[in-house]
Amino acid sequence: MPDRPYPSDLSDGEWTVLEPLLPRPSCLGRPLKWPRRMMAEAIFYLVRSGCAWRMLPRHFPPWQTVHSQLTRRRKDGTLKRLHDRLREHAREKAGRSRKASAGVIDSQTARATGVGGPERGFDAGKKTFGRKRHLLVDASGLILLAHIHAASLHDTAGARQMVEMTSSSALPRLELVWADGAYTGPFARWLDQARGWRVEVPFHRQRQAWRYGLEDKPKGFQVIPRRWVVERTFTWLSRSRRLARDYERLPETGIAMIHTAMSRIMLRRLA
Repeated sequence: MPDRPYPSDLSDGEWTVLEPLLPRPSCLGRPLKWPRRMMAEAIFYLVRSGCAWRMLPRHFPPWQTVHSQLTRRRKDGTLKRLHDRLREHAREKAGRSRKASAGVIDSQTARATGVGGPERGFDAGKKTFGRKRHLLVDASGLILLAHIHAASLHDTAGARQMVEMTSSSALPRLELVWADGAYTGPFARWLDQARGWRVEVPFHRQRQAWRYGLEDKPKGFQVIPRRWVVERTFTWLSRSRRLARDYERLPETGIAMIHTAMSRIMLRRLA
């Protein structure tokens, strides 16, 4: 072990919160060679530092073991279930209901690297080749749904994919979705018919006064109500250097990295 813990390492309080949520080790086969806490810290280190798999520090388990563990937990849905349970606990601790009734949706384009893989394209608006990360977050910025698709796909098409890939019972209380103007029109009507979620586009309160010259429009960036919440979530995720660009060959691995980074943030809040 290093003399000083890494910033991504788990404290005793955080491990106390995380350990009961992890699946129990199988009674079959040989006993675990590496502690589960060290395995979790290796994954958090990789996401936070952005290093390559083969550059994991030597005191962690071998990178092949960590990689296979992450892949196994991604495929069997453990990472997603763990993230969702942490979100429910975080909402409950903040005095909210465990299930969200409103959300905010938006996408972010991530520049591609040379690893290749499916679901890649050119975003003409951002002049960027890569993938889009689509998020639906609750009113406090915690992730409800995450999806990754080609950057060439329109936001409404990517959002529809994200919703269609989710069970209708996953978000039973959700009724309202705040979004920008790109999600209005056919997508809003489809979302209302398919799930009963109403799309609302927030605007600046003084928008009409600025439009008709009744007031001078202030210079600089102006925060739009509600829509800034999902932008803040993207900022939280950007602190994890693994998410600074799109380093993953598979979109499913990128979604797992998003859930891992957000789980680490919620663990700090809960502990």
